[in-house]
Amino acid sequence: MTFADPSLTTPPDLIKDGTDATFMQDVVEASKHQPVIVDFWATWCGPCRTLGPALEKAVRAAKGAVKMVKIDVDANPAYAGQLRVQSIPTVYAFVNGQPVDGFQGAVPDSQIKAFIDKLTGGEGVNTDVEQLLSLGEESLTLNDLGGAAQAFAHVLTMEPDNQKAIAGMARVYLAEGDAEQAAQTIAMAPADSADPAVQAVRAQLALASAAPTGATAELEAKLAADKNDHEARFDLAQALASAGDLKGAVDHLLTIVQADRDWNEQAARKQLLTVFEAAGPNSEVARDGRRRLSSILFS
Repeated sequence: MTFADPSLTTPPDLIKDGTDATFMQDVVEASKHQPVIVDFWATWCGPCRTLGPALEKAVRAAKGAVKMVKIDVDANPAYAGQLRVQSIPTVYAFVNGQPVDGFQGAVPDSQIKAFIDKLTGGEGVNTDVEQLLSLGEESLTLNDLGGAAQAFAHVLTMEPDNQKAIAGMARVYLAEGDAEQAAQTIAMAPADSADPAVQAVRAQLALASAAPTGATAELEAKLAADKNDHEARFDLAQALASAGDLKGAVDHLLTIVQADRDWNEQAARKQLLTVFEAAGPNSEVARDGRRRLSSILFS
């Protein structure tokens, strides 16, 4: 007689197919006892066929710390509609009867693991990776580009698809003035990445590629002669942003918006959004700039 390896056995209620009729019991009530991941999918969805098995593997690896419920949105549209699921695959995490986290699209295994680790209170979190990422960020702040590159590169040897490390390496290249290498590095991240660090680097590259060829001094001289020369001010803002002076760029762009918000099909307002993204959503530049922009637009 042979026996199944216990490590390969999945408890019968750890991963299950759910329905609108059983959603309250399988997800809402069950999440009051332990976290529940809900995978909204459909049979025709290609990325769902990639994400589903990867999620199941990660849930099994968590050894009972989290459960998973799979919902076919075609057969069970009610709760998908209530949760405003607009594209699939979409994953929600429920704790204590409420959705607390989620993501869309097929993501790499490392991101799935991090998602589950966060949900289960950090069980199994790779502290080495977290510490190296923190070290890399601190080194960048201190302009220690060699130390930052070493830390991010170390993370990538352990987790080649770690998006924060990819973005960190790209930022090192940007700080060195090597935009071409930065672009090649950030291309390692998924094209549809929602990671703020990845989006910030891509916005910084967009600002650099749009920088005018004229010297900053020439543009400043034009503004001194005519403070209402919006084109010169806009070009100066682009030049400042490309050089890393995001606050200076924001000041000039806001001046244009305040004077003529519709100038050049709202080019200044649109450029502001790119600058905010490049600075990072939680940066002082972005927070202060958005507050000032709202004050102008809604005054």
